[in-house]
Amino acid sequence: MRGLALGDAFGESWLLQPSDQVTAALGERRVADGPWPWTDDTAMALALLGVLRQHGHVDQDALATAFADSYAADPYRSYGGSMHEVLRSLGRGEPWPEVTRRKFGGMGSWGNGAAMRVAPLGAWFAGDLDTVAEEAGRSAQVTHAHPEAVAGAVAVAIAAALSVTGIDAGLLITATAARTPDSEVASRLRRVSRVALTADPRHVAAMVGCGEQISAVDTVPFTIWCAAAHLDDLPEALWATASAGGDTDTTCAIVGGIVAARTGLDAVPAAWLEACEPID
Repeated sequence: MRGLALGDAFGESWLLQPSDQVTAALGERRVADGPWPWTDDTAMALALLGVLRQHGHVDQDALATAFADSYAADPYRSYGGSMHEVLRSLGRGEPWPEVTRRKFGGMGSWGNGAAMRVAPLGAWFAGDLDTVAEEAGRSAQVTHAHPEAVAGAVAVAIAAALSVTGIDAGLLITATAARTPDSEVASRLRRVSRVALTADPRHVAAMVGCGEQISAVDTVPFTIWCAAAHLDDLPEALWATASAGGDTDTTCAIVGGIVAARTGLDAVPAAWLEACEPID
């Protein structure tokens, strides 16, 4: 959870800077001045973790309430455009299946919001990958009805669970793809599994996206490649992820959650931890 929040805040710090300054700072490994606030990625992950602590599994009605309550308490956390209406509707007590299915002409959102918050769930259920996939899917459905969004959440949760259990970095992507539902997310995971982990992250982003469309499809494969490329080095994983640009608060949140599940935060520079907005 703390790795996810750190990645979220680290990535958000670059979104607030002019692009030329970001390029220069990333090249010099020079972080943005603090404080670094975290966003909806962390707020929703905390709500999900709270439901797991209370119920031991994803109680979807409780999760809908937790998301709505978190949003009502602080709606200024850079929530995605479509999520404002969803979370307000949940706060009014409307049934979550009706709310999520009516988005985008009945298709539901295929955004990356279900993936961005789910890494702690993967760590929670890491001993049983079937349960990881099932619970991740249930967590996604509360806000994202589209199968691609569900597949993205399953993929990130599986990657986090495999990270916890010590999988070899070279196997992370293929093992994750094998347990991801048939989807474009899975297809792009298989595509990036054939890219050397020593490649430039910007090359990978050019192939499959880095969150510029705010979709699970153009976010999740890139982030899992970045995590695999630096599975034992959290700071370097975040530098690599941010270097490609795109939706950096979300891409770095996902990578932070996956990698920190394995490494902890001991190797993170003290200045980063001081700059990052704390979580309770």
